[in-house]
Amino acid sequence: MEKKTFVTKEQLDEIVKQYPTPFHLYDEKGIRENIKAVKEAFSWNKGFKEYFAVKACPNPFLINILKEYGCGCDCSSYTELMMSSAIGCTGKDIMFSSNDTPAEEYAYAYKLGATINLDDITHIDFLEDTIGTIPKRISCRYNPGGTFELGNGIMDNPGDAKYGMTTEQIFDAFRILKEKGAEEFGIHAFLASNTVTNEYYPELAKRLFELAVKLKEETGANIKFINLSGGVGIPYTPDQKPNDIRVIGEGVRKVYEEVLVPAGMGDVEIYSEMGRFMMGPYGCLVTKAIHEKHTHKEYIGVDACAVNLMRPAMYGAYHHITVMGKEKEPCDHKYDVTGSLCENNDKFAVDRMLPKIDMGDLLVIHDTGAHGFAMGYNYNGKLKSAEVLLKEDGSTQLIRRAEEPKDYFATFDCFDIYDKLIQQ
Repeated sequence: MEKKTFVTKEQLDEIVKQYPTPFHLYDEKGIRENIKAVKEAFSWNKGFKEYFAVKACPNPFLINILKEYGCGCDCSSYTELMMSSAIGCTGKDIMFSSNDTPAEEYAYAYKLGATINLDDITHIDFLEDTIGTIPKRISCRYNPGGTFELGNGIMDNPGDAKYGMTTEQIFDAFRILKEKGAEEFGIHAFLASNTVTNEYYPELAKRLFELAVKLKEETGANIKFINLSGGVGIPYTPDQKPNDIRVIGEGVRKVYEEVLVPAGMGDVEIYSEMGRFMMGPYGCLVTKAIHEKHTHKEYIGVDACAVNLMRPAMYGAYHHITVMGKEKEPCDHKYDVTGSLCENNDKFAVDRMLPKIDMGDLLVIHDTGAHGFAMGYNYNGKLKSAEVLLKEDGSTQLIRRAEEPKDYFATFDCFDIYDKLIQQ
């Protein structure tokens, strides 16, 4: 089966004349259509807000598109807070969901007026010692432990995750926070990653809604919002059926009316923090075949590597590959598609059946819009690529230039050797 690209061969031939491969390309039209669908799916909840997970794709040009539709930012670090502030997201537009959090990051989040989401009960005193108070509005992250199961089996194992508080701890945390002056509370949980099922969000919502009712009854806390976090996935393989966000939204609405409304909590706001679903399918890595090798296996070497897309090397993750212009040709050649790092796991595909690849062919590696460029690194002294936006009118915009050697050496700028490094 074949996945369709959002860019044509003719368009790409023109784009590579301006931007050398490799580069990440993003689909403005797809991003806009998707956020409209998400907003429509949860329009039944007056306070609904999507806080885009900045970690998934930290590019201010892309986040600004989401901001046009009222999205906020889910941040987990100092620099993500800085980026959010720079594009005009402050106060309730920022959700700060961090773990093992340094004091200076809590202090900066508080300065920006962000809603702080505490990962652990011990962070209550740590936060108070850091900023001198407890914010009036605060959230706690919940981890029920065990495994998370749906009708189709085990989805994930929260009991092995480092995130969140136990059931007993979150009740104690709410009581302590209330005593310390907190007035508005939120609940947050992330129990499964990249689920390709419409059942995940409604089931997660049911568990959090039931917890919220008990928390209100037993602690008297004023619960203002419930954050379903991320976990709504995308179909990386062509045989997977994509999630239907409208069906998901309706499923959450049904549980909301069954659990929260009868408990007198029909004004609770629903939040999401989707990164992969918001951006994943609307980015791709464009690379060029530059070498072929015929040894114990058949190899195609491309000019991208794991520096540009780490997921296949790190997780063995599948990313579909389209050989541009050969979509209709038979996939009768078995290749490992590799990069140039001095690591044998630097492979975008292993034993992948593809059309015959000739040197100079352009390959599109799908679904890199989330956790693609963002996970890049500089091993072997490799430099990160440019990011390019394919705009709705078919034009392109450079939204991040490619790294240059001076960027790689930038942290030597306080030493004499810096001038020698960059003058070569």
